[in-house]
Amino acid sequence: EPVIIPILRAGLGLSDGLKEVLTHASFGHIGVARDEETKRPVEYLVKLPHDIATRDVIVVDPMLATGHSAEYALDILIREGVARDRIKLMILVAAPEGVEVLQKKYADIPIFTAALDEGLDKNCFILPGLGDAGDRLFGTE
Repeated sequence: EPVIIPILRAGLGLSDGLKEVLTHASFGHIGVARDEETKRPVEYLVKLPHDIATRDVIVVDPMLATGHSAEYALDILIREGVARDRIKLMILVAAPEGVEVLQKKYADIPIFTAALDEGLDKNCFILPGLGDAGDRLFGTE
């Protein structure tokens, strides 16, 4: 039985659809917010099943921009004992820069994405992108 781990908050938008397909899956959550100055993730929540090290894991996040939040989430899972060959990353839209960051450290962890966009702007947002996925999902700014 897999574990679905959305990177909060935007990853929640992919979780419901996965739960419909993977009806026996359980959930964990990794919450990170982007520090707007450093463009690096700041952790605010990690809740994982107690048996995470023995489970297949699907990490979900709609956007892979710099790759730092996904890298941070993967670091947590590896630290918790999840074998790399048990982890998959599911993304809707990725930037080449984010893919490159993950390939340097986690080339053996597959990234499944629907689209690879052009790149990042000066604020590290995907071009052309879809805007902030969390804001779109929850109607916030």
